[in-house]
Amino acid sequence: MAAAFLTHLGADRVQVRSAGSAPASTVNPAVVEAMRESGIDISAEAPKVLTTEAVQASDVVITMGCGDACPYFPGKRYLDWQLDDPAGQGVAAVRPIRDEIERRIRGLLAELGIEPAA
Repeated sequence: MAAAFLTHLGADRVQVRSAGSAPASTVNPAVVEAMRESGIDISAEAPKVLTTEAVQASDVVITMGCGDACPYFPGKRYLDWQLDDPAGQGVAAVRPIRDEIERRIRGLLAELGIEPAA
């Protein structure tokens, strides 16, 4: 969800990579539905494994509880967002998680001096 919001709101002003330390085999259908309600279609997305190269190529790394499984490189900005895990949750439980992620992404864009796309 964070990558989808950042891609959508950052438009062509940010390059987004999304991956997980232990990704599921498919995107949670409740997450797809919740994002669709926000006007963002992630139905064609597929979970990807986090690589060292992806972290090395990033300026800001947002983690969501991956702990020691996430590579660490000095000089990168790391944000560890503690959020409820939407895995196995229905759309009603995913909505507040989605809304909090959007709020944080908008805050990050503001910190970076990037006006969110409409």
